[in-house]
Amino acid sequence: MLSKYYTVKKDGGSHEIVIQKSRFIGTIKRVETEEEAQAFIQELKKKYHDATHNCSAYIIGEHDQIQKANDDGEPSGTAGVPMLEVLKKQNLKDTAVVVTRYFGGIKLGAGGLIRAYGSSTSEAIKAVGIIKRQLMKGFSITVDYAMLGKLENELRNSNHILETINYLENVEFIVYVEDGQEEDFQAWMVDLTSGQGEIKLIGEKYIEIEVESTKE
Repeated sequence: MLSKYYTVKKDGGSHEIVIQKSRFIGTIKRVETEEEAQAFIQELKKKYHDATHNCSAYIIGEHDQIQKANDDGEPSGTAGVPMLEVLKKQNLKDTAVVVTRYFGGIKLGAGGLIRAYGSSTSEAIKAVGIIKRQLMKGFSITVDYAMLGKLENELRNSNHILETINYLENVEFIVYVEDGQEEDFQAWMVDLTSGQGEIKLIGEKYIEIEVESTKE
């Protein structure tokens, strides 16, 4: 499993731009299999059945094993490939994009098409938002209620992810910690609770963190 990777928000979304009277609607979605990607593309082709073109690209897999691009009638290499290149440049994984074009009567030429489809993809990604999926270790920390305020404050001001507080007989914090920081975190918890807290490792999972770009 990768320690982290970038993708788009799960529900995706779309963004429209107009270039030389042509409408370009970029629609992005997170997909985890090629079947999901193809279903998404067919859904958009049905939705925009009256469009001039529905060009597509997707990149799937931990090591980007599946990469496909389709020009859907535009001159070869002027739509799908530039769209795929934007996904790769942004370091996105498990992402599919469809750019729908309604022709406005002005031909753009090969260079203009490449720029238009690339820009539409970039703008759609920006509009939808990029997510960093960080593999993190989960901890359960159970303490007496007397420590609730102090511990909550310290955790919220740390770089760890405080996911849940369970108010039971004692108070339980569910916290996620970056891979490699487990020992330091446990030592910090022992220190903060003066050894009175019960600290348990509860497994690992990907935590989703919204980011401005993949160039952190």
